[in-house]
Amino acid sequence: MPNYDVTNLKLAPAGKKRIEWADNDMPVLKEIRKKWKKTKPLKGIKTSSCMHVTCETANLMITLKAGGADVLLCASNPLSTQDDVAASLVKDYGIKVYARKGENKKIYFKHLESAIKHQPEITMDDGADLLSLLHTKYQKQAFKIKGSMEETTTGVIRLKALEQAGKLMVPIIAVNDARTKNLFDNRYGTGQSTLDGIIRATDILLAGKTVVVAGYGWCSRGFAMRARGMGSNVVVTEVDSIKALEAAMDGFRVMKMSEAAPIGDLFCTLTGDIHVVDIHHFKKMKDGAIVCNSGHFDVELNIKGLKKIAKKVRKEVRNFTDEYTLANGRRIFVLADGRLINLAAAEGHPASVMDMSFSTQALAAEDINRNYKKLQNKVYYVSEKIEEWIAKAKLKSMGITIDTLTSEQKKYLASWEIGT
Repeated sequence: MPNYDVTNLKLAPAGKKRIEWADNDMPVLKEIRKKWKKTKPLKGIKTSSCMHVTCETANLMITLKAGGADVLLCASNPLSTQDDVAASLVKDYGIKVYARKGENKKIYFKHLESAIKHQPEITMDDGADLLSLLHTKYQKQAFKIKGSMEETTTGVIRLKALEQAGKLMVPIIAVNDARTKNLFDNRYGTGQSTLDGIIRATDILLAGKTVVVAGYGWCSRGFAMRARGMGSNVVVTEVDSIKALEAAMDGFRVMKMSEAAPIGDLFCTLTGDIHVVDIHHFKKMKDGAIVCNSGHFDVELNIKGLKKIAKKVRKEVRNFTDEYTLANGRRIFVLADGRLINLAAAEGHPASVMDMSFSTQALAAEDINRNYKKLQNKVYYVSEKIEEWIAKAKLKSMGITIDTLTSEQKKYLASWEIGT
């Protein structure tokens, strides 16, 4: 098996600059890497990671290698790969990479199989495609894996479904559910990078526009917050009563997607579910409506259905922007083929916020390698000890100090006798 499949190794110099630039804003991961160079907690361990191939991910791979691991990385999305970063990881850091931006589904799954043929003992997933393949085509190999980490809400949903069905073959650490991940990466990272991707693809002025946000989980509320900050009139759609109530009390208009469809200028889905924007919604949209997705898979927008009702499709009227003209003459602009807009048209989350997510990934991998014999085939949360260490390290890197409880305060919190 060849050690890599990337677009062009000549892109490596530019990729190395990006990797080094991101590293400047990832002090917690850098601290872990410095320690691991000495302790080698993953010595001799084969790891396969199916993740977005970005400069931030590159620094995680470099850290795993510093810890002694034999590292392989493949893409978790056909449009999220930064080709220069992939080239640099191969050429400058000696890491096996299988990723090409714009790769078709056949190549995508070929790369997934390369990750499995690496015979990993620990895996990292971003959407659970690697674990899904292990649970279907490569079940015998699944039993050899000590454990896996999952980075996304979508992936955790899939893996919990496997667990509930009694079919999960691998212990899973739900990195996405860690507070050091979802409170920051999902909210602030997705919020900023989604807006960045939309603006790069469209050059739209958000001030005064009606922006419809599908969902009000951490990713959705991060985007809604940032869109409002840019002067947009934000509408939230939800299926969860509690989250809908939260959105309303946070000051957003809340309504059904069918009610929002005629008034929205820009629609963005961030739910992890299928056909959130469907054919009957497209038919109601105004001329020039822009539609995009920032959920992990490209299923949230019913693009196939839109193609059926469109009398004309113009590809790439701008980079990452396709124009669909309906029978009524109205035009709908779809960004990035309905794939992750923040990674397809922009650079994904800023390094500073990925510092915490990928530090959580790294320490979870170390935890699995140390304790795998105790783990069952279940979905586990990241340990409180890991989360606390990362939060303290991040605060320290930001020059922030906080109070500590006094002995009196600790006693009060642990007692029931003291009252009015």
